[in-house]
Formats: sequence, structure tokens, C-alpha cells
Amino acid sequence: MIIRKAELETVCGITSTLPENLLPEFAFAGKSNVGKSSLINGLLNRRALARTSSQPGKTQTINFYNVNDDLYFVDLPGYGYAKVSVEVKAKWGKMIERYLKKSQMLKCIFLLIDIRHDPSANDKLMYDWIVSNGYKPVIIATKLDKLKRSQIQKHVKMVREGLGLEKEDVLIPFSAETKQGRDEIWALIESLQNPES
Repeated sequence: MIIRKAELETVCGITSTLPENLLPEFAFAGKSNVGKSSLINGLLNRRALARTSSQPGKTQTINFYNVNDDLYFVDLPGYGYAKVSVEVKAKWGKMIERYLKKSQMLKCIFLLIDIRHDPSANDKLMYDWIVSNGYKPVIIATKLDKLKRSQIQKHVKMVREGLGLEKEDVLIPFSAETKQGRDEIWALIESLQNPES
């Protein structure tokens, strides 16, 4: 995919009306600090389109990135240990749920899991919740460059088992540093964007 244009087009807060986009949407979910912004920047060949932060919980809105006027990347708020009140977390949950239920153009949800660790209780909850909303999430195992090559298979198995994935469920290891996995993710996006071709 050659990126000619990538820009943040719409930012939705807790009370915002969600946009009725006419282009395919690909959403990114994951706990705080799992590397969502780094993944989005890596896929779009941009350094700082999605703001990365060492502080968890930075994304508190649903951000819609227009890519080439062809599709949208939708960055969902991180879940987990962001220092926010239970009340705000509940509102984020409602906001994400509203998006999952209302979007007519959502083609795929990418759920990011840190490959170095067993999926957390929150990761499992999010996975089950996405499935219960009628979607089959694609797992992106981030921070791949933090492992030795000899450890990768063991950790992929750990993530698969931790989430209870089936054999046919897709898991793509990704490194924001080396961009390993980038082409696979784009190939998947393109196949889902134009299923007829």
C-alpha cells in the first residue's frame, strides 16, 4: 500500500455523534501502552500522526484517520490501567460499544496484545466482548523486537492459548521497530477492503 494521504479527520469524545463514514473502517483496540499509536504510525509510514506516549491512557477519544480517501483507521481508547475513574472507564466502554454497534462500515477489529506476556484478564474480556458483538478480531502481537527469535513461537502459542483462539484465527506478530508484520497486516486489510477482487 502506497500511502499518499493520512490525516486525523474526526475525533469523537464520550458525547460526540459518531461520523457516518462511507469508506471501509478498520478499528484498533488494545490495552493502554500496548503500542496502538506505534502500529498506526508504522502502517501509515508516519512518525507522529497518532501521538505515542509513555503515559498509558493517552487516547481518550475515538480517532478516525482517513487513509488515501480509501479507508479509515479507527483508534479506540486503550483499556486497562489508565489512571481514570471507574465512571470514565464505563463511559469509554459505552462509547466503544456504541461504535461497534453503529458503524455500518467496520470491516475488522485488530486487537493488540503484548507478545511478551500472557494475555491479561482485560485482554480476554475485550476479546470475548468483541466476539459477542459479532466480530472476529485479528490479533496483532506487538513488541516483537523485544523477544529473541528463538522465543517467538513459544510466545505466539502463549497468546493463542491465553485468548482461546481457534486454529483458523489470525494472529500476526508485529514490531514497530523493524516493521515486521506490516506487509501481512496491509495484505489482510486490502483483502477485506475489496473482498470481490
